[in-house]
Amino acid sequence: MTAFILVAGAHTGGWIWREVAARLRESGAQVYPVTLTGMGDQDHAERPDADLEAHVRDLVRLIDQVDAAEVVMVGHCYGMYPVLGAADLRPERIARIVSMDAGMPRNGDQALTLLPEQALRERLLSRAETAEDEWRIPPPSLEEWHRWGSVEGLSPVELAQLTNQAVAQPARTLTQPLRLSGAVLELPATGVLCTANGSSIAMVEGLLGLGDPRFQELTDPRVSFFELHTGHWPMLSRADEVAEVLLRAAAGQGHRVVAGVSEQPSHLRPFLMDVPERPRERVGRVDFHLPDSPPEDGSRWPAVVFVHGGPVHPDVRPTPRDWPGFIGYGRYVAGMGTVGVTVDHRLHDLADFERAAEDLAEAVDLVRADPRVDENRVALWYFSAGGLLSADWLAAPPPWLRCVAATYPVLAPLPNWGRVDARFRPADTVRTAGRLPIVLTRVELERAEIAVTVEEFLAAAKECDADVEIIDVPLGRHGFETTDHTEQAVRAVERAVRAVVGHLKR
Repeated sequence: MTAFILVAGAHTGGWIWREVAARLRESGAQVYPVTLTGMGDQDHAERPDADLEAHVRDLVRLIDQVDAAEVVMVGHCYGMYPVLGAADLRPERIARIVSMDAGMPRNGDQALTLLPEQALRERLLSRAETAEDEWRIPPPSLEEWHRWGSVEGLSPVELAQLTNQAVAQPARTLTQPLRLSGAVLELPATGVLCTANGSSIAMVEGLLGLGDPRFQELTDPRVSFFELHTGHWPMLSRADEVAEVLLRAAAGQGHRVVAGVSEQPSHLRPFLMDVPERPRERVGRVDFHLPDSPPEDGSRWPAVVFVHGGPVHPDVRPTPRDWPGFIGYGRYVAGMGTVGVTVDHRLHDLADFERAAEDLAEAVDLVRADPRVDENRVALWYFSAGGLLSADWLAAPPPWLRCVAATYPVLAPLPNWGRVDARFRPADTVRTAGRLPIVLTRVELERAEIAVTVEEFLAAAKECDADVEIIDVPLGRHGFETTDHTEQAVRAVERAVRAVVGHLKR
């Protein structure tokens, strides 16, 4: 018989699994929805000593009491921290770990990264011991839950239930580092990805395709994935589907991702157009793709700065400015009498957008200071998650910025990107962009979680009458320049380049 130990996320307890537990029991399984120390009724809530280690001990005691051949541990959000800590101490008892719309923390990680408020994270991180009057973090209000994850799929009744039954979270459960020996990493694992919260199998495979070493372990045949088309609380919004997925996960089912060693990664395939080579200069993290000759009238060249997405691990080689797509764009605009600039900014993790923004600002200063470049005619062109970096420039466009372009962009942080500062929301800052020309290329087969951010951006742009030109790529996919060598894709690139260069030359 299989026993499921269900561990809830922040501010919640075993009650959140009620419907899922009932359906699992109907299948004949043993089910243990857990309310951790300090997360339950009033008798247990007044526990300033509650911390991550206490929650790990809660689960170890339960594991030792369960009489079942197979124990499957399920962690949602914060719940993954004590789940991994306990499984690491009792690996011989655990048949599988299931991550329910949660990451896979590592040794030394803190659940503090789950907090949506940067100021609170910094305040808790700055003190060695939590003050007596700040040992609990109040639960979100009805209007605040969306900051912890997508509430899509929750009815008003379910959202009210989430609010009414939520409890304060002991602060030390978030600040105390997770301690793992490594034994838990040898256990079979299943990830349940909630697409409305910004996770999908396609996104996992895309990150794996970039060569990020942090994701290589996901190709282990013991690792599987399922998708649920709902928000961050599927046990409330899709209880039947969650129960079915858990039973299938326990049986070893699910989608497997493949490393694709023999296949060239999509981002390293040839650019969709055969673009002649142009002179190329490298200065630090910046490459200049130069026109063949200076303007005949003695003027200086305009410039387009291409901004890659990510996160891209620092060990990935080649780096983005050497990817065929960016080289292709750089050469293409250079052939039209415009300097094409590619930048290796340091967006290595979701917490790095501020650093990447600083890198981009430095690169722009370098470009504008070059004596061959007209400092008053510059365009910024963003790709994928790099689109978030457009927020600063849209918020207060400088006079020299003649155009902003975005191709298959992410234009608002995905719901599960809690570490991204609220400032990086182009869907908000477009309201202050005035009449700055914006050229937006979107693909028909975009990932749903990204397409939502584009529609949010366009809705805001329409409200403020922003100057947006939309270029659609029929049947195009994310990264289409090196994957979809179709006539429609070529025309889309040609049209976008003509539009951007045209704004620079006016």
